[in-house]
Amino acid sequence: MNRKRSTIEFDDVEVARERLDDESVVKHTPVERSTSLDDLTDGEVHLKMEHLQWTGSFKPRGAYNKIAQCADETDRVVAASAGNHAQGVALAATKLGVDSTIVMPKGAPQAKVDATRGYGADVELVGSDFREAMRHARSLVDDETTFVHAYDDPAIVAGQGTLGIEMYEDLPDVDTIVVPIGGGGLISGIATAFAELSPETRVVGVQAAGAATVPDSLQKGDPVALESVKTIADGIATGGISELTLSHIQAHVDEVVTVTDGEIARAILLLLERAKQVVEGAGAASVAAIISEELDVAGETVMPLLCGGNLDMTMLQTVLVHALTDREQLLRLRVRIDDRPGKMEEISGVIAEHNANIQTIRHDRSAPELDVGEAHLVFQIETSGASQARAIIRSIRGHGYEVRHVNA
Repeated sequence: MNRKRSTIEFDDVEVARERLDDESVVKHTPVERSTSLDDLTDGEVHLKMEHLQWTGSFKPRGAYNKIAQCADETDRVVAASAGNHAQGVALAATKLGVDSTIVMPKGAPQAKVDATRGYGADVELVGSDFREAMRHARSLVDDETTFVHAYDDPAIVAGQGTLGIEMYEDLPDVDTIVVPIGGGGLISGIATAFAELSPETRVVGVQAAGAATVPDSLQKGDPVALESVKTIADGIATGGISELTLSHIQAHVDEVVTVTDGEIARAILLLLERAKQVVEGAGAASVAAIISEELDVAGETVMPLLCGGNLDMTMLQTVLVHALTDREQLLRLRVRIDDRPGKMEEISGVIAEHNANIQTIRHDRSAPELDVGEAHLVFQIETSGASQARAIIRSIRGHGYEVRHVNA
Protein backbone atom coordinates (compact mmCIF):
# COMPACT_ATOMS: atom_id res chain seq x y z
CA MET A 1 0.00 0.00 0.00
CA ASN A 2 1.48 3.34 -1.03
CA ARG A 3 1.03 6.30 1.29
CA LYS A 4 2.50 9.77 1.37
CA ARG A 5 5.15 9.85 4.09
CA SER A 6 6.75 12.81 5.81
CA THR A 7 10.52 12.76 5.99
CA ILE A 8 13.29 14.83 7.48
CA GLU A 9 16.48 15.95 5.79
CA PHE A 10 19.94 16.60 7.18
CA ASP A 11 19.20 20.33 7.15
CA ASP A 12 16.44 19.71 9.71
CA VAL A 13 18.92 17.96 11.97
CA GLU A 14 21.39 20.84 11.70
CA VAL A 15 18.69 23.38 12.59
CA ALA A 16 17.70 21.22 15.57
CA ARG A 17 21.30 21.22 16.73
CA GLU A 18 21.32 25.01 16.75
CA ARG A 19 18.23 24.98 18.97
CA LEU A 20 19.92 22.53 21.32
CA ASP A 21 23.03 24.66 21.80
CA ASP A 22 22.55 24.76 25.59
CA GLU A 23 24.53 22.48 27.90
CA SER A 24 21.76 22.65 30.52
CA VAL A 25 19.38 20.98 28.05
CA VAL A 26 21.62 18.61 26.09
CA LYS A 27 25.27 17.91 26.81
CA HIS A 28 27.91 16.24 24.67
CA THR A 29 28.15 12.74 26.14
CA PRO A 30 31.46 10.84 26.26
CA VAL A 31 32.77 7.90 24.24
CA GLU A 32 34.91 5.22 25.88
CA ARG A 33 36.86 2.34 24.39
CA SER A 34 36.05 -1.08 25.84
CA THR A 35 38.94 -3.54 25.55
CA SER A 36 36.76 -6.20 27.19
CA LEU A 37 34.26 -5.92 24.35
CA ASP A 38 37.14 -5.81 21.87
CA ASP A 39 38.11 -9.27 23.08
CA LEU A 40 34.56 -10.61 22.91
CA THR A 41 33.85 -9.28 19.41
CA ASP A 42 37.30 -9.25 17.75
CA GLY A 43 36.53 -5.64 16.88
CA GLU A 44 37.39 -2.21 18.23
CA VAL A 45 34.47 -1.14 20.40
CA HIS A 46 33.77 2.45 21.40
CA LEU A 47 30.76 2.93 23.69
CA LYS A 48 28.70 6.08 23.11
CA MET A 49 27.48 6.88 26.61
CA GLU A 50 24.26 8.74 25.97
CA HIS A 51 22.86 7.19 29.14
CA LEU A 52 24.86 9.92 30.91
CA GLN A 53 22.68 12.58 29.24
CA TRP A 54 20.38 14.75 31.36
CA THR A 55 17.36 12.62 32.40
CA GLY A 56 19.43 9.50 31.70
CA SER A 57 18.60 9.17 28.00
CA PHE A 58 18.63 10.85 24.59
CA LYS A 59 15.00 11.93 24.85
CA PRO A 60 15.52 15.65 25.69
CA ARG A 61 16.99 16.15 22.20
CA GLY A 62 13.77 15.48 20.34
CA ALA A 63 11.45 16.84 23.03
CA TYR A 64 13.21 20.19 23.25
CA ASN A 65 13.36 20.56 19.47
CA LYS A 66 9.61 19.92 19.26
CA ILE A 67 8.47 22.08 22.17
CA ALA A 68 10.77 24.98 21.25
CA GLN A 69 8.83 25.32 17.99
CA CYS A 70 5.41 25.52 19.64
CA ALA A 71 6.16 27.10 23.03
CA ASP A 72 4.75 30.50 22.03
CA GLU A 73 1.50 29.00 20.80
CA THR A 74 0.55 26.46 23.44
CA ASP A 75 -0.27 26.49 27.15
CA ARG A 76 0.50 22.86 27.84
CA VAL A 77 2.09 19.84 26.17
CA VAL A 78 0.83 16.29 26.60
CA ALA A 79 2.75 13.06 26.07
CA ALA A 80 2.50 9.33 26.70
CA SER A 81 5.54 7.35 27.78
CA ALA A 82 6.80 4.37 29.73
CA GLY A 83 9.50 6.57 31.24
CA ASN A 84 12.35 8.05 29.23
CA HIS A 85 10.28 10.18 26.83
CA ALA A 86 8.30 11.34 29.84
CA GLN A 87 11.39 12.75 31.50
CA GLY A 88 12.65 14.32 28.28
CA VAL A 89 9.35 16.11 27.70
CA ALA A 90 9.10 17.22 31.33
CA LEU A 91 12.62 18.69 31.30
CA ALA A 92 12.19 20.41 27.93
CA ALA A 93 8.79 21.87 28.81
CA THR A 94 10.01 23.21 32.14
CA LYS A 95 13.08 24.77 30.50
CA LEU A 96 10.83 26.49 27.95
CA GLY A 97 8.25 27.65 30.49
CA VAL A 98 5.45 25.37 29.29
CA ASP A 99 3.26 23.17 31.51
CA SER A 100 3.29 19.45 30.82
CA THR A 101 1.09 16.43 31.48
CA ILE A 102 2.56 12.98 30.99
CA VAL A 103 0.46 9.82 30.90
CA MET A 104 2.36 6.71 31.96
CA PRO A 105 1.21 3.08 32.30
CA LYS A 106 0.32 2.00 35.83
CA GLY A 107 3.22 -0.44 35.77
CA ALA A 108 5.85 2.18 34.88
CA PRO A 109 8.91 1.95 37.15
CA GLN A 110 8.39 4.16 40.20
CA ALA A 111 11.82 5.71 39.78
CA LYS A 112 10.82 6.99 36.32
CA VAL A 113 7.48 8.28 37.61
CA ASP A 114 9.19 10.14 40.45
CA ALA A 115 11.85 11.56 38.13
CA THR A 116 9.22 12.80 35.66
CA ARG A 117 7.41 14.63 38.43
CA GLY A 118 10.74 15.94 39.64
CA TYR A 119 11.34 17.58 36.25
CA GLY A 120 8.08 19.50 36.66
CA ALA A 121 5.39 17.45 34.90
CA ASP A 122 1.93 16.45 36.08
CA VAL A 123 1.86 12.64 35.83
CA GLU A 124 -1.26 10.52 35.28
CA LEU A 125 -0.99 6.74 35.60
CA VAL A 126 -3.45 5.13 33.19
CA GLY A 127 -3.69 1.68 31.60
CA SER A 128 -1.63 -1.47 31.74
CA ASP A 129 0.67 -0.69 28.82
CA PHE A 130 2.00 2.06 26.56
CA ARG A 131 -0.87 1.75 24.10
CA GLU A 132 -3.55 2.39 26.75
CA ALA A 133 -1.55 5.31 28.11
CA MET A 134 -1.31 6.69 24.58
CA ARG A 135 -5.07 6.53 24.04
CA HIS A 136 -5.73 8.46 27.23
CA ALA A 137 -3.06 11.05 26.44
CA ARG A 138 -4.64 11.66 23.04
CA SER A 139 -7.99 12.31 24.74
CA LEU A 140 -6.45 15.15 26.74
CA VAL A 141 -5.44 17.16 23.68
CA ASP A 142 -7.49 20.23 22.77
CA ASP A 143 -6.97 23.56 21.01
CA GLU A 144 -4.81 24.88 23.84
CA THR A 145 -2.52 21.85 24.17
CA THR A 146 0.08 20.21 21.94
CA PHE A 147 0.71 16.48 21.79
CA VAL A 148 4.38 15.46 21.82
CA HIS A 149 4.70 12.01 20.28
CA ALA A 150 7.63 9.85 21.29
CA TYR A 151 8.68 9.12 17.70
CA ASP A 152 6.00 9.86 15.08
CA ASP A 153 6.93 13.52 14.57
CA PRO A 154 9.53 15.05 12.21
CA ALA A 155 10.63 17.51 14.91
CA ILE A 156 11.27 14.65 17.33
CA VAL A 157 13.21 12.67 14.72
CA ALA A 158 15.30 15.71 13.78
CA GLY A 159 16.13 16.35 17.43
CA GLN A 160 17.23 12.75 17.96
CA GLY A 161 19.33 13.09 14.80
CA THR A 162 21.60 15.58 16.59
CA LEU A 163 23.01 12.56 18.39
CA GLY A 164 24.06 11.17 15.00
CA ILE A 165 26.11 14.29 14.27
CA GLU A 166 27.73 13.97 17.68
CA MET A 167 28.54 10.29 17.17
CA TYR A 168 30.15 11.06 13.82
CA GLU A 169 32.23 13.87 15.31
CA ASP A 170 33.31 11.57 18.16
CA LEU A 171 34.50 8.82 15.79
CA PRO A 172 34.59 9.85 12.09
CA ASP A 173 36.18 6.57 10.98
CA VAL A 174 33.55 4.33 12.57
CA ASP A 175 32.66 1.31 10.42
CA THR A 176 29.42 0.29 12.17
CA ILE A 177 27.05 1.99 14.57
CA VAL A 178 24.47 -0.03 16.51
CA VAL A 179 21.29 1.73 17.62
CA PRO A 180 18.36 0.34 19.66
CA ILE A 181 14.90 0.63 18.09
CA GLY A 182 11.59 1.09 19.85
CA GLY A 183 9.34 3.33 17.80
CA GLY A 184 12.22 4.16 15.48
CA GLY A 185 12.62 7.89 16.05
CA LEU A 186 16.16 7.62 17.36
CA ILE A 187 17.56 5.46 14.58
CA SER A 188 15.68 7.49 11.96
CA GLY A 189 17.37 10.69 13.04
CA ILE A 190 20.80 9.16 13.54
CA ALA A 191 20.68 7.31 10.21
CA THR A 192 19.69 10.52 8.42
CA ALA A 193 22.75 12.24 9.86
CA PHE A 194 25.09 9.41 8.88
CA ALA A 195 23.61 9.21 5.39
CA GLU A 196 24.91 12.75 4.89
CA LEU A 197 28.12 12.72 6.93
CA SER A 198 29.39 9.15 6.44
CA PRO A 199 27.26 7.12 4.02
CA GLU A 200 29.81 4.30 4.04
CA THR A 201 29.19 3.65 7.76
CA ARG A 202 26.98 0.61 8.35
CA VAL A 203 23.89 1.50 10.41
CA VAL A 204 22.46 -1.44 12.36
CA GLY A 205 19.25 -1.35 14.37
CA VAL A 206 18.48 -3.74 17.21
CA GLN A 207 15.16 -4.68 18.77
CA ALA A 208 14.19 -6.85 21.71
CA ALA A 209 12.78 -10.12 20.35
CA GLY A 210 9.65 -9.76 22.49
CA ALA A 211 8.88 -6.33 21.02
CA ALA A 212 10.25 -6.64 17.50
CA THR A 213 8.13 -4.98 14.82
CA VAL A 214 10.67 -3.69 12.31
CA PRO A 215 11.57 -6.98 10.56
CA ASP A 216 7.91 -7.67 9.68
CA SER A 217 7.32 -4.01 8.84
CA LEU A 218 10.22 -4.03 6.40
CA GLN A 219 9.00 -7.25 4.82
CA LYS A 220 5.43 -5.99 4.39
CA GLY A 221 6.34 -2.41 3.51
CA ASP A 222 3.97 -0.98 6.12
CA PRO A 223 4.18 -0.51 9.90
CA VAL A 224 3.26 -3.64 11.85
CA ALA A 225 2.01 -3.44 15.44
CA LEU A 226 2.03 -6.13 18.12
CA GLU A 227 -0.97 -6.99 20.29
CA SER A 228 1.34 -7.32 23.29
CA VAL A 229 5.03 -7.02 24.07
CA LYS A 230 7.22 -8.87 26.53
CA THR A 231 10.71 -7.64 27.28
CA ILE A 232 12.83 -6.33 30.14
CA ALA A 233 13.80 -3.44 27.84
CA ASP A 234 10.80 -1.24 28.61
CA GLY A 235 12.38 1.74 26.85
CA ILE A 236 12.01 0.05 23.46
CA ALA A 237 8.76 -1.81 24.18
CA THR A 238 6.53 0.41 22.04
CA GLY A 239 5.02 -2.49 20.10
CA GLY A 240 4.99 -0.52 16.86
CA ILE A 241 6.65 1.99 14.58
CA SER A 242 5.17 4.68 12.33
CA GLU A 243 5.11 5.38 8.62
CA LEU A 244 7.53 8.24 9.28
CA THR A 245 10.11 6.09 11.02
CA LEU A 246 9.67 3.11 8.72
CA SER A 247 10.40 5.29 5.71
CA HIS A 248 13.70 6.44 7.23
CA ILE A 249 14.66 2.91 8.26
CA GLN A 250 13.97 1.70 4.72
CA ALA A 251 16.08 4.50 3.26
CA HIS A 252 19.06 4.63 5.60
CA VAL A 253 19.35 1.56 7.87
CA ASP A 254 21.47 -1.31 6.55
CA GLU A 255 20.43 -4.11 8.87
CA VAL A 256 18.07 -4.85 11.77
CA VAL A 257 18.72 -7.66 14.28
CA THR A 258 16.87 -8.92 17.35
CA VAL A 259 18.19 -9.99 20.75
CA THR A 260 16.61 -12.00 23.54
CA ASP A 261 16.01 -10.79 27.07
CA GLY A 262 18.67 -13.24 28.21
CA GLU A 263 21.18 -11.59 25.90
CA ILE A 264 20.12 -8.15 27.12
CA ALA A 265 20.53 -9.25 30.75
CA ARG A 266 24.00 -10.57 29.96
CA ALA A 267 24.90 -7.23 28.37
CA ILE A 268 23.66 -5.25 31.40
CA LEU A 269 25.81 -7.36 33.71
CA LEU A 270 28.80 -7.14 31.37
CA LEU A 271 28.56 -3.35 31.27
CA LEU A 272 28.33 -3.24 35.06
CA GLU A 273 31.37 -5.44 35.53
CA ARG A 274 33.66 -4.37 32.70
CA ALA A 275 32.65 -0.80 31.81
CA LYS A 276 31.41 0.19 35.31
CA GLN A 277 28.23 1.59 33.71
CA VAL A 278 24.64 1.16 34.88
CA VAL A 279 22.54 0.84 31.72
CA GLU A 280 18.89 -0.12 31.31
CA GLY A 281 17.66 -2.86 28.99
CA ALA A 282 17.04 -0.57 26.04
CA GLY A 283 20.47 0.97 26.41
CA ALA A 284 22.20 -2.40 26.67
CA ALA A 285 20.48 -3.84 23.58
CA SER A 286 23.23 -2.52 21.29
CA VAL A 287 25.91 -4.34 23.28
CA ALA A 288 23.72 -7.46 23.40
CA ALA A 289 23.69 -7.36 19.60
CA ILE A 290 27.46 -7.17 19.10
CA ILE A 291 28.15 -10.05 21.49
CA SER A 292 25.39 -12.20 19.99
CA GLU A 293 25.59 -14.45 16.96
CA GLU A 294 23.26 -12.11 15.07
CA LEU A 295 25.84 -9.45 14.29
CA ASP A 296 29.45 -9.82 13.17
CA VAL A 297 31.71 -6.81 13.85
CA ALA A 298 35.05 -8.63 13.74
CA GLY A 299 37.81 -6.40 12.41
CA GLU A 300 35.60 -3.32 12.53
CA THR A 301 35.54 -0.09 14.50
CA VAL A 302 32.09 -0.23 16.04
CA MET A 303 30.09 2.18 18.18
CA PRO A 304 27.21 0.68 20.19
CA LEU A 305 24.88 3.38 21.49
CA LEU A 306 24.05 3.15 25.20
CA CYS A 307 20.88 5.20 24.87
CA GLY A 308 19.40 4.93 28.37
CA GLY A 309 20.51 4.48 31.96
CA ASN A 310 17.25 4.61 33.92
CA LEU A 311 17.46 1.10 35.31
CA ASP A 312 14.87 0.40 37.97
CA MET A 313 16.47 -1.25 41.00
CA THR A 314 13.86 -4.00 41.11
CA MET A 315 14.61 -4.77 37.47
CA LEU A 316 18.33 -4.70 38.26
CA GLN A 317 17.78 -7.40 40.88
CA THR A 318 15.81 -9.50 38.38
CA VAL A 319 18.48 -9.06 35.72
CA LEU A 320 21.30 -9.97 38.10
CA VAL A 321 19.58 -13.15 39.29
CA HIS A 322 18.94 -14.21 35.69
CA ALA A 323 22.43 -13.40 34.46
CA LEU A 324 24.19 -14.97 37.46
CA THR A 325 22.05 -18.10 37.10
CA ASP A 326 22.96 -18.28 33.43
CA ARG A 327 26.65 -18.13 34.37
CA GLU A 328 26.12 -20.70 37.15
CA GLN A 329 27.42 -18.19 39.67
CA LEU A 330 24.00 -18.65 41.25
CA LEU A 331 23.43 -22.39 41.40
CA ARG A 332 20.30 -24.24 42.50
CA LEU A 333 20.73 -27.95 43.20
CA ARG A 334 18.14 -30.56 44.18
CA VAL A 335 19.62 -33.48 46.12
CA ARG A 336 17.64 -36.66 46.87
CA ILE A 337 18.25 -37.95 50.38
CA ASP A 338 17.03 -40.42 52.98
CA ASP A 339 15.15 -38.11 55.32
CA ARG A 340 17.30 -38.73 58.37
CA PRO A 341 19.29 -36.45 60.70
CA GLY A 342 22.77 -35.45 59.50
CA LYS A 343 22.14 -35.48 55.74
CA MET A 344 21.88 -31.69 55.43
CA GLU A 345 25.06 -31.28 57.47
CA GLU A 346 26.93 -33.82 55.33
CA ILE A 347 26.00 -32.25 52.00
CA SER A 348 26.58 -28.73 53.31
CA GLY A 349 30.06 -29.85 54.32
CA VAL A 350 30.75 -31.12 50.79
CA ILE A 351 29.74 -27.72 49.39
CA ALA A 352 31.86 -25.91 52.00
CA GLU A 353 34.93 -27.90 50.91
CA HIS A 354 34.69 -26.02 47.59
CA ASN A 355 34.53 -22.63 49.38
CA ALA A 356 31.08 -21.95 47.95
CA ASN A 357 28.49 -20.05 49.96
CA ILE A 358 25.04 -21.54 50.62
CA GLN A 359 22.34 -18.85 50.44
CA THR A 360 19.28 -20.97 51.23
CA ILE A 361 18.30 -24.60 51.90
CA ARG A 362 14.77 -25.95 51.51
CA HIS A 363 13.28 -29.36 52.34
CA ASP A 364 10.76 -30.84 49.89
CA ARG A 365 9.00 -34.01 51.01
CA SER A 366 6.02 -33.88 48.62
CA ALA A 367 7.52 -34.60 45.19
CA PRO A 368 5.66 -37.52 43.54
CA GLU A 369 8.86 -39.37 42.60
CA LEU A 370 9.97 -39.64 46.25
CA ASP A 371 9.56 -42.88 48.21
CA VAL A 372 8.35 -42.94 51.77
CA GLY A 373 11.15 -41.70 54.01
CA GLU A 374 12.86 -39.70 51.25
CA ALA A 375 13.14 -35.96 50.67
CA HIS A 376 14.75 -33.42 48.43
CA LEU A 377 17.15 -30.81 49.74
CA VAL A 378 17.16 -27.77 47.46
CA PHE A 379 20.30 -25.66 47.83
CA GLN A 380 20.83 -22.18 46.40
CA ILE A 381 24.58 -21.61 46.23
CA GLU A 382 26.89 -18.75 45.26
CA THR A 383 29.82 -20.00 43.16
CA SER A 384 32.68 -18.49 41.22
CA GLY A 385 31.25 -19.82 37.97
CA ALA A 386 30.57 -22.90 35.86
CA SER A 387 33.83 -24.70 36.72
CA GLN A 388 33.23 -24.57 40.47
CA ALA A 389 29.56 -25.45 39.97
CA ARG A 390 30.45 -28.62 38.06
CA ALA A 391 33.02 -29.56 40.71
CA ILE A 392 30.40 -29.26 43.47
CA ILE A 393 27.95 -31.45 41.56
CA ARG A 394 30.64 -34.10 40.97
CA SER A 395 31.54 -34.15 44.67
CA ILE A 396 27.95 -34.55 45.84
CA ARG A 397 27.45 -37.41 43.38
CA GLY A 398 30.73 -38.89 44.59
CA HIS A 399 29.20 -39.14 48.05
CA GLY A 400 26.42 -41.30 46.62
CA TYR A 401 23.66 -38.75 46.19
CA GLU A 402 21.39 -38.16 43.23
CA VAL A 403 21.69 -34.46 42.37
CA ARG A 404 20.10 -32.30 39.69
CA HIS A 405 20.72 -28.75 38.57
CA VAL A 406 17.29 -27.08 38.67
CA ASN A 407 15.84 -23.64 37.87
CA ALA A 408 13.12 -23.55 40.51
